[in-house]
Amino acid sequence: MTERARAATDREVVGALEIGGTHVSAALVSLDKRAIDAAGVQRYALAPDGTRDDLVRSIVTAAQRLSRPDVTRWGMATPGPFDYARGVSLIRGVAKLDALYGVDLRAELSAAVGVKPTEVSFINDASAFLMGEWWAGKADGDGRSIGITLGTGLGSAFMSRGQIVESDPDVPPEGRLDLLSFRGEPVEETLSSRGLRAAYGEDGPDVVEIARRARAGEARAADVMHRFGTALGEFLARWVERFAPTCVVLGGSIARSWDLWSEEFRAACAPDMDQTWYGVAEHLDEAPLLGAAYHAALS
Repeated sequence: MTERARAATDREVVGALEIGGTHVSAALVSLDKRAIDAAGVQRYALAPDGTRDDLVRSIVTAAQRLSRPDVTRWGMATPGPFDYARGVSLIRGVAKLDALYGVDLRAELSAAVGVKPTEVSFINDASAFLMGEWWAGKADGDGRSIGITLGTGLGSAFMSRGQIVESDPDVPPEGRLDLLSFRGEPVEETLSSRGLRAAYGEDGPDVVEIARRARAGEARAADVMHRFGTALGEFLARWVERFAPTCVVLGGSIARSWDLWSEEFRAACAPDMDQTWYGVAEHLDEAPLLGAAYHAALS
């Protein structure tokens, strides 16, 4: 554990929130145990097209239900675009959480749980995911790691010696793979849940159903999953070669189908890099909360 990690344990319990497109998750994190507190993860629905007041109410209520006097610091993992230093959402024009644009979530949350605004910190959700896995999961101890979250969109983070890397010749701008193109179109048109549904065609079932059909022996569903693994590996190969991580950890809802496309991914990504571990996060659901809490403890 690094000196900064040891310093983080000075605060025993930190509150953590994760904002997703359709949910808000909340938990208390025990820093000395590097684990979610006994109360577990509380998950609440979040209407992506809700009003400003509805969205803010859902977020602060999730925190209030876990708030207690000894929890004096909170961390929040949110998707971008977002002004993480100020705690202000910049999401607009993407048909989800638009009503939060310009909202000062630091002020809203600090007032709701009764802590100083300076005790509320924010971090990108993909960065929180990788940080959580580095601190308490599969990426623990690795010098260089890449975290990929696969769901409604494609999230990414790069880490070297416990620090998120966003400005480096060996990573994409801002560390964001979602800003890149793949096969002539925005990468999220292929490497996302909507990309999988489009590849399947016809009724376009969700990813869980496509995976179920693949495991049940449906050739069409299996082919879609295999092609997804090949595409993801092909897309990531350049960055794996350049960044040279010892660990590539996967999260998000699509990672739950890893067994259906792992071989194709490995073959297309970096078949000669035997020193790189690839796989699903140890804390698939909790990693962003763990990372948000750890980041808050260091802020």
